[in-house]
Amino acid sequence: MTIAALVGSEGSVVGIDPVPAMVEAARREADRLKCGNAQFEVASADHLPFPDDSFDAVVSRFGVMFFPSPVGGVRELLRVLKPERKLALAVWHFENRNPFSDILSRIIERYLGSQPADEDAPEPTRFARPGKLLDVLSEAGAMSAAERLLQFTIRASLSVEDFVKMRCEMNKRANLLSAEQRADVERRALEEPFPDGCRSETVKFDG
Repeated sequence: MTIAALVGSEGSVVGIDPVPAMVEAARREADRLKCGNAQFEVASADHLPFPDDSFDAVVSRFGVMFFPSPVGGVRELLRVLKPERKLALAVWHFENRNPFSDILSRIIERYLGSQPADEDAPEPTRFARPGKLLDVLSEAGAMSAAERLLQFTIRASLSVEDFVKMRCEMNKRANLLSAEQRADVERRALEEPFPDGCRSETVKFDG
């Protein structure tokens, strides 16, 4: 919907997600904002329901790291992109550069220990290492690919307590904790210097 606002009434945007509940939530928000030039469909990035050369731009924010086959997924994104137009991907940098996830992970490690890193697992930091996603783009056939580091601020329109609960629900390792341990993790997280706007970093790839 941010992109829909940028292109205005002269353009249109299609958003996809493989989870129907996410698509329904996006549709409700579009209705609330009266965003008439955005539509949302249930689809996965590795099998897009669009003809070749359909779009002037393709954007994926924090998605490519979860593709079953990143190379295959990027090829599919390029298939629906018009020739010589732009594909932009955003992925998370290393976790210790992102308080958004690092604060909670460090506290959970006190109970479960550290987890061996698997650079190829479908995890948020799968493409944190500079150059790794560039290799995927090159193999998929993208031309003139480049990467740059962005620093930004996350602002959540909910209380810090609700934010910590949400992040705990999103953390797969938190599901291994007992109810008492999880409550203690949330309490300890609230004692951390968790600002209303949590500064984080991401690597954004344009190609």
